Amino acid sequence: MADTALDAQRGKHRSLEGRMSDHIIPVRLSHLMRHSTVGAIVRGEKHLMVVKDTRFWFPPGHTPPSIPYVERVRKALGITKRLCQPPTGNVTDKGEVEGSWIAATLFPQWAYCPSCGLLHHQPWRQQASDERWICRGAQCRKDLEQVPWIMVHADGYLGDMPMHSIAHDQQDPNNRTCRADWNEPYLRLQDEDSRRWVVCTRCQARSPLPDRYPYPTNAWQQPWVNQPPPVAPDEPAWILGINDVRVHASNTSAALVIPPESRIRKGTVVDRLYCNPHWQRDLRTARTPLQRKRILKHIASQCRCTVENVERAWEEIRSKGYPLHGENLVDDDLLVAEYQALIHPVPDLNEGEDFVTEHHSDGWKAMGRTTEGTPLQAIKVVDRLIEVRRLKEVLVLRGFARLGSEMTNLPPDITHETDWLPALELYGEGVFFTLDERIVSLWEQQPSLQAHANKLVRRLEHVHVSALQTDLTPRFLLLHTLAHLIIRQLETEAGYPAASLKERIYCEIGKRPMAGILIYVAVPDEVGSLGGLGEMALPSRFLRILTDAWHDATWCSQDPVCSSHDGRGPHLLNRVACHACALIPEPSCLFGNILLDRTFLKRDPKAQIKSLLDFTGDD
Repeated sequence: MADTALDAQRGKHRSLEGRMSDHIIPVRLSHLMRHSTVGAIVRGEKHLMVVKDTRFWFPPGHTPPSIPYVERVRKALGITKRLCQPPTGNVTDKGEVEGSWIAATLFPQWAYCPSCGLLHHQPWRQQASDERWICRGAQCRKDLEQVPWIMVHADGYLGDMPMHSIAHDQQDPNNRTCRADWNEPYLRLQDEDSRRWVVCTRCQARSPLPDRYPYPTNAWQQPWVNQPPPVAPDEPAWILGINDVRVHASNTSAALVIPPESRIRKGTVVDRLYCNPHWQRDLRTARTPLQRKRILKHIASQCRCTVENVERAWEEIRSKGYPLHGENLVDDDLLVAEYQALIHPVPDLNEGEDFVTEHHSDGWKAMGRTTEGTPLQAIKVVDRLIEVRRLKEVLVLRGFARLGSEMTNLPPDITHETDWLPALELYGEGVFFTLDERIVSLWEQQPSLQAHANKLVRRLEHVHVSALQTDLTPRFLLLHTLAHLIIRQLETEAGYPAASLKERIYCEIGKRPMAGILIYVAVPDEVGSLGGLGEMALPSRFLRILTDAWHDATWCSQDPVCSSHDGRGPHLLNRVACHACALIPEPSCLFGNILLDRTFLKRDPKAQIKSLLDFTGDD
């Protein structure tokens, strides 16, 4: 069973209601929001395709319903558009889709013969079969494959390589008589002198495949956008492999749903009225008292309540600002608000709420009276231990970029025409804990710590990490590296694969200091996770996880090589961290598996750095 499906349509002008081709790829909703989203190249069972923008996600004229109770999230993330769920459907055993699907375009449009190298442009237009494309060479009837290279521009453009222009690039422009022919195969890929060449079999022109090439002024902005760039790009495009990480990067934001929106009682009159924009519109636009009275009676009959109940509900929405009741929130307060919700018990909790916590801090500190050695130090380092029995995370797709260019983030609809953004409601559970602020403050006063961190700070000045919402400090490097080590421990203890776990770092210094870590799992299903992760917050179990994580920070199977590294990973933004000790699967890390260093967890006598455990007062 799939969450949604991609359908690559053969006809350029085929609508969503048209006959589906056989190119159907089941895609999980969580993947659709990240590496299989708008503008990404997706590999199917037989062919490659690129996902169209959100203007093609629903039938023409269809307005997707908004996700309710995300006003706080929208304000915190600075989003003015509505948040809506992507279309969903299931692929049956017969290969048919029940429900909706998302349109995609077969791409790259060039295919080549692995045997003779002959290039074919859009072979699906000349051949009836959706399953196989056959080489049309005189002596060759092999199956074709889509070429593995495309053109990518930092302005966000994506296109096929201009094979004809590349082949004739070294010819004198004044003597070119060979013209491009999109219907007959006459260009060939040829390996020679350890290079790949594009050869014209008509005029024998040939040129090597370049690393960069000017983006054609008549080329489409995207494989499905039949318009050239509004302004001719100044810089040449890059020719990259389809699997290159620079081809596509999604821009997503996530936030937890916390009180008061997490406390909404579903099914109440005010809830039903709030979730029905048509009823609200009718009440706002009622011209006469009689018309308003008829609308109130209709709503009351639908809700099976009295007119007075509807009037009170409307008053709470219109005048009292239900569900936030006038509370304002800006982007800078997002993590602070979540942190405060996590550390303070929620009174009169109901199991049906979307944010349910259970505090184990007293039981955690009580263990310190009977524990000795390193476990005792670990107990003293942790100030609060909280089981998050239920949480809801809202994941929003804000756009995508190519070549790692943050300055040219493209919106999900490409043109800014739609009034909504794709979003998911993810449900799950987690473990949250905070470090003792007094101990952390003493630890981070070591001059050697800041000197060690400054090397990464200087490297980060030339790189933008969109998810980094705090300064790069020793405190952050400590929390981030510790979160990774705990995720690796939870993979064994809780039975979850590390790729399904996520981290959320709460770090700040100053008037409102924070030093907290949330490790959680969240899936697009109201049933939530499989259970078991929240139980790891029980004091006896978490103590074993924490002490093992701290032990793993002191030694790596790749030592002494790992401990002596000055820089590794993208832009050398990792130091003492490798796949054997601190790195985790990419989906789990909020920062792309960078900004990690075990030095901030262990002693380093040469650098005159003490461990955080050394400041607990216990030898």
